[in-house]
Amino acid sequence: MESKNFTINEHIKKTIAKDYEEALHNDYFKALVKKINIDNEIGQKYTSRLKETIEELEHCKNCQGLFTCQNKVNGYVNYPVKENNKLNFIYMPCKYQKKLQKLEKAKNDELNILKNARIKDIDSTDGNRLKVIKWILKFYEKYESVNTLKGLYLHGNFGCGKTFLLAALLNELALKKKAWVEIVYFPELLRSIKEDFSLMEEKINYLMNVDILLIDDIGAENVTEWGRDEILGSILQTRMNKKLTTFFTSNLTIEELENHLSMTKGNVDQVKARRITERIKQLTEDMELVSVNRRN
Repeated sequence: MESKNFTINEHIKKTIAKDYEEALHNDYFKALVKKINIDNEIGQKYTSRLKETIEELEHCKNCQGLFTCQNKVNGYVNYPVKENNKLNFIYMPCKYQKKLQKLEKAKNDELNILKNARIKDIDSTDGNRLKVIKWILKFYEKYESVNTLKGLYLHGNFGCGKTFLLAALLNELALKKKAWVEIVYFPELLRSIKEDFSLMEEKINYLMNVDILLIDDIGAENVTEWGRDEILGSILQTRMNKKLTTFFTSNLTIEELENHLSMTKGNVDQVKARRITERIKQLTEDMELVSVNRRN
């Protein structure tokens, strides 16, 4: 019996060794082994996991962005890190995910500024901003506690101050006219719902009914049918029916936003995207702001 078990174990070892040797014929696999500096014993132990890493790295080579990611965890590669005599596999962000994280950090820093923004703080020396500033002042004067005023779809170049202008207005309305306002960074809203679906109904219901809502940076999110139709579509439909004031900021024109919303992973649906943009048109006036990048 002992001899038989020994033979079986030897056969398994030979099979594992053969699998590893065959894997080394792949130049990318061989380069990865060299890079993480592992010996044959460790390599044989983790051959299948290393193959998965190579497969994910191959996906990354021709990837066009997070919306086309084919890896198990969107925006990440399950990458090996050598610790003593074993490998730990950790999720390393790709270049697109790193860019997104950088933008989100900047967004969080910006939120601290936005919380304290007031109309008096608006810089009116830039002539490109005067049309938007006049609109904001007129809206503030016309606002009443119960109103059906249209909001604004404010689009323009990155960093030109779109969110600050509208945040200043909403903060002023909340302080001086007791308006019930909310500002949501749209990509973060979708992510927070995914992290805890138990709170989804509560969050969506709140955003459906708040007096004045600013949906910030629409068009910066990764489009999914769920996020577009179930979350955004539901919020906008209810707010449109109730004639609740809704604002948007975006780096995209409404036409560009429609094209963006039509492209989900592996699918294009222009009709559903148009439903969203038609609701936005019902809720807002369209205005462009092109100015210097104030984040530099």
